[in-house]
Amino acid sequence: MRVFALAARLAGAMPALALGGCLAGPDYLGPPVGTVPARWEPAPADVTSRTVPGSVEVDWWKSFHDRELSSLVDRLAAQNLDLKSAAERVIQGVAQRQIAYSQGLPHVGGQAQDTYNRQSLNGTLSLLTPAPGAPATYGLFQDSLNSSWELDFFGRIRRAVEAADAATLAAIENRHAVALASLAELAQTYMQLRGTQVRLEIAARNLELAKENVDLVQARFGNGVATTLDLAQARAQQATIAATLPPLRTEEAALINAEGYLLGETPHALDGELHGSGLMPHIPRRIPIGLPATLIRRRPDVREAEARLHEATAQTGVAVANFYPDVTLNGNLNVESLHLANLFTPNSIAYTLGPSVSLPIFEGGQLHGNLVLRESEQREAAIAFQRTVLQAWREVDDALTAFSEAQHRRAELAKAVDQNKIALDAARQRYTQGAVDFLNVIAAQTQLLQSENDLADSDTQIAVDLVTLYRALGGGWEIADTAVAIGPPPPPPAGVPPLPPE
Repeated sequence: MRVFALAARLAGAMPALALGGCLAGPDYLGPPVGTVPARWEPAPADVTSRTVPGSVEVDWWKSFHDRELSSLVDRLAAQNLDLKSAAERVIQGVAQRQIAYSQGLPHVGGQAQDTYNRQSLNGTLSLLTPAPGAPATYGLFQDSLNSSWELDFFGRIRRAVEAADAATLAAIENRHAVALASLAELAQTYMQLRGTQVRLEIAARNLELAKENVDLVQARFGNGVATTLDLAQARAQQATIAATLPPLRTEEAALINAEGYLLGETPHALDGELHGSGLMPHIPRRIPIGLPATLIRRRPDVREAEARLHEATAQTGVAVANFYPDVTLNGNLNVESLHLANLFTPNSIAYTLGPSVSLPIFEGGQLHGNLVLRESEQREAAIAFQRTVLQAWREVDDALTAFSEAQHRRAELAKAVDQNKIALDAARQRYTQGAVDFLNVIAAQTQLLQSENDLADSDTQIAVDLVTLYRALGGGWEIADTAVAIGPPPPPPAGVPPLPPE
């Protein structure tokens, strides 16, 4: 009866003890951010596309006004294999959280046995005096119901659940980071593809011009005006320009396959969709970039680092709680009988009920070593968070500079293209008039081809730099949430009380 009374008192007091019991270890108070820059460096007034204050666009790829790019992004959320793997890690985190949560709930198990036994007459039975007529062989029927409930007085289980919650949040933010990285890679590859196709058009256009030069020199050669040297130089120029086409076509094919890989497609799956001529997407004139203070709440890698710090802090709490006793309420109910007909009668019942206390006395330094390890991991996680924040600010600042300077370079290259076109027209006219030799025409066309390629590369670089800026600002990871939704951890089964709040 004393055991029943003690068990009843413990069971009745358990919710109050759990609610009011101490929660071992440090509480998570948030990460240290340090000095926050007041604002980003303002955009120069002499650039076409300027950065302006305002909320960062979450669907920034639409600002390029390119339907093909938008179509590729729409498919990315559902088809990218890295995103699918990241989603599985979220599911794993939810499952791990449920495993940790279950440690704070009652555990109930049952067992049934029907055994046929024979006692050795030369064994311990020989020390006893069996009842008259008692057989050495018998059948035994046993059914049992076992239960245990760890009373989380010192918060070990609650800290473990807190750590699992933080780990799950980190997995979700990692999924967002993967989405942002995949989106940026898709957009940058698309810009590079369109840039390569523009260069293919430039090479094709210059090849036609080189053919016209060969025809011009051929006609003048037939009239005895041009020399064999002029004709050889014109043909060499034509062959040199033609030789630039195969590497560009190879680069185009590789970029198309890269786009297909990001979408989980086999090689050449997107050839019909992306092959051929294409224009460089429109670059928006105004790009909202937000404030440095909002960056740490928008970038998924920063939020993941914060969640990892929270997880490490909670794991330190688990290590501290391991120094305290574990109190478990145990119960066991058995029915046992030699005859099945008597199995469920009152005389067949046996039971045990009562608490057990486990207290670590000597662990050979294991608990202390584990605590030192967890505290070091917590400090390392804090350092990683600070490094991630600094990296985020640095990436935005670098991207702003690169985007601005790329536009300055583009303006100068556009002037060079205009002047080289004038120079080529003048060289062709003077050659026709016999004022200069054909080497001047070749030099002028070479300069024009180089400057046009440089201008195309500059347009590509501006687009790539803008995508890099959008990625650094942390916009666009929301596409991950358009894929299969992953909800919060499931609630406990009906009738099972939740873990006590902290």
